[in-house]
Order: sequence, then structure tokens, then C-alpha cells
Amino acid sequence: MECRLVTQLYKTGIYWFRRSLRLDDNRALVEAVKACESVLPVFILDPSILTDPATGPARVHFLLESLHELDRGLREIGSRLILRHGQPVPELLALVRETGAVALFFSRDYEPYSTRRDTAVTAAMQEIGVALRTESDHLLVEPDRVRSQAGTPYTVFTPFKRVWMEMPIEAPVSAPERIRTPADLHSEALPTLINQIGTAGALDQQPLVHGGESQATEHRDRFILSCLKEYGVQRDFPAVEGTSRLSAYLKFGVLSARRLVSEMRRRGGGLTSGGQIFLSELCWRDFYYQILANFPHVADGAFRPAYNAIEWDNDPVLFQAWCEGRTGYPFVDAAMRQMNAEAWMHNRARMVTASFLTKDLLCDWRWGERYFMQKLVDGDLASNNGGWQWAAGTGTDAQPFFRIFNPVSQGEKFDSDGAYVRKYVPELARYPAKFIHRPWELRPAEQEAVGCVIGRDYPAPIVDHKVQREKTLAAYRRATSEGQS
Repeated sequence: MECRLVTQLYKTGIYWFRRSLRLDDNRALVEAVKACESVLPVFILDPSILTDPATGPARVHFLLESLHELDRGLREIGSRLILRHGQPVPELLALVRETGAVALFFSRDYEPYSTRRDTAVTAAMQEIGVALRTESDHLLVEPDRVRSQAGTPYTVFTPFKRVWMEMPIEAPVSAPERIRTPADLHSEALPTLINQIGTAGALDQQPLVHGGESQATEHRDRFILSCLKEYGVQRDFPAVEGTSRLSAYLKFGVLSARRLVSEMRRRGGGLTSGGQIFLSELCWRDFYYQILANFPHVADGAFRPAYNAIEWDNDPVLFQAWCEGRTGYPFVDAAMRQMNAEAWMHNRARMVTASFLTKDLLCDWRWGERYFMQKLVDGDLASNNGGWQWAAGTGTDAQPFFRIFNPVSQGEKFDSDGAYVRKYVPELARYPAKFIHRPWELRPAEQEAVGCVIGRDYPAPIVDHKVQREKTLAAYRRATSEGQS
């Protein structure tokens, strides 16, 4: 997208909040304050996003919490958040007419809808002579900066990471100390409930993370001080608080990825093995964004088109059992119930549940991807799509469909004492650890003794993993052989 640089002082400019819902290390906002006498910080509640079936209520709730804190932060430095509700192009044009603004600033976005939206906004602004300035505020490295020697985007993570790790991460910038905003400009009232803005559904979960820059800072500091050093050891165990819980803050840009890395390094955590492994996870985030930006077809289909020919069973009864955590495989069920209750799921559990849906139930990965987006507070198109295609074997991974997680052995390896299962599948709370991940093997009399009979109080496995594994491999082989013929 071509944008003219703002190189002079303007009387009035607009800063358009979208993802970067923060004051700290917001380069586009800082540039607006430098270039304009007065700045209008605006957020537009876009019905195209709010009513999309993939827009989960938990994320909308998190968004509203973040907007309220953002407004408070702006008021502390002499400004306020201007809220509008509608399509971005007409709303921004209306703001220009109302205020005489001659410059528009915003941070870059990379999703297919965002790209189309920003292209339309850019054309509309250029037509009326409004200058534009965009900045990189969402990722550590822009999608077009990591290229092979041939100048093409990387489609495999390892070589991408090799180049990415050599690139400098720019230093974060401080929040503006003062922003002048006209006091008489109309703003709609900030909604406090998601049903006030006509979203795709009501919130029926209890998220454990809450929106807002202060919350992001608190979680960031807790992670760096308490978890980062042992991150490489603890991150795979769902019953342990060994992960960052920062994904929702990064998804909305409430937390700057640059500030996060800067704080890790300042406190010494970035130099530890745990810090390096976590930095690799941030690299995965940038990798999936550059895949989405360069290969937008992944939003609707397989990265490897041959896998669009997979003959999925797509049994709605089995899919519903998976959604509700009633598969009879305790580790899978614990994970699904965790997400349904808390709007979040541990990363190891995400891999196992995604593998189970696609490789054990032979359900289209897009069914699971959509369900996750509806339920996760950190649902992010690039990372969610990339993770699902990785698990389904349809994506960028060098070993596509041969990886099939065993839901029993995964539970035994990463939840050996059953603490995770006992928390989210309380029916099995009294089962001995030896049988917690294979409860159907406990003798019937002992099942009665612990108060949970398989098939009565907790479902028997809905499929046989060994049988389904062979069926899945055959389906994938047929798809790839037909694609090559």
C-alpha cells in the first residue's frame, strides 16, 4: 500500500486505533503527535468484524475492556478516545469533514479483510488530499523483510527463523506525554456490554485474562520474573503455570512485542535458554503473519492445495462431542472444556485437540479453526490458521500428514499425574494416575468404587485411535496421489 510521508506540521490529524490498543511504543501515534498540532484518537466499531461468525464474544469483551482503559489513559494526558460505529471509509470521511483533518495515521495490519479495508481507506483519503502515514507496530519484523536469496517469502519455518534471528529488533518508544484533542468533537458512548453493539453472541465464558494496558504489563512482568527462566522446561505441561498468557495482549496490540523483548533483555531473561525459546515462539507469530500476508488463500483453504482434496468424514455428531469435551479421551476433553469455560487453552493441548479432530475424527480442519476462533480470547487469524494447518498437515510444515498425536500417550507424557484432567474432567477425579488417561481399562468394579463408570458417567472413546490413524493416512495418501496425477 503506497502512503505519502507526513513531513510537516499539520493543524489536525487523525490517529486510527485498530490493533495497537496502547499508548506505549505506538509509533504511528507518536508520529501523529509530532506532526500535528491536535490529534483525534479514534476507534471505529466495525460491524463487518463484530458480526462475523468467527468473532468470539470473549474477544469482544476483551476489546471493550481494553478500549475503556485506553480512554482513561488518553484522558490522563489531555485527550480522549473518539468512538464511532460503522464502516471505516464513511466514518473516517465524516471525521475529516467535521474536523478539517488533513493527515491520517495508523499501524499496519495484514489479514485479508484488513488489507482490503486499508486499501479502500487509502484510496478514499488520497482522493480528497489527506496525507497518510503507516507504521510497523504489530510485529517484530515486517512480513516483506524476511526473504530468501531469490527474493521470495519463506514457506518453511526453520530457514525463516535463521534469517529472522539475525535481524535487529528495534527499540520501543515511550508513550506521548501530552495529546491535544478538541473537546467539542462528538463521540459515541463506550459500550460496557457486548450486547450493546450487536455482536455474534453473548459471553458465556469466564476469561482468566482481562483487557487493558495495565493488565498486559502485570502479566508481562509476572511472566518475565516467574516463568521465563524455566519456560523451556515448563511450557509443555498444561497443569503448570509455565506459559506467558500474553497471547491476547499481543493479538490486540495491548502489549507491544518490541517492549516485551526489550523488557526480557533488560532484566536478563532474554539471554536464558527459556528466553531464547520464547523468542522463537514470537518468531512463529511473525512467520504465520508473513504466510498469511503472502499467501492469503490459506484463510480459506489449504496452504498446499493438494490437501483440499482430502475426503473428510465430517460427522456432525462426532464434531459436537469434540466441541463439548465428550470424546472419551480425557486429555482432549479436559482441553476442550478448559477453552469452553475460560476462553483459553494451553498450547500443547491445542496441538493435541487439533490433531484429534483432523486425524482421529477426520473432520475438516476449518471446522475446528472456526470453533477455536469463536471461543478463544486470543483467537488470531494468522496464528490460529497456521496452527490448525500445522496440526492437520495441510500447511507449511516439512513433515505434513505423517504426524498424528496419540491422545493417550500425549496425556501420559504431559499430564502424568492427571492434575490437568482432574481439574477440567471432575468425573475422573478419583481415578488413579495409571488409568486417568485410559479410564476404560480400569476394571468395572473399580470404576464403581471411584464413582465414575465409563459409558454411564463418562463416555467411552468415540473412536479407536489405531483404526482411525490408518484410515486417516489412507485418506491423505489418496489426496496427495490424486493431486500429483
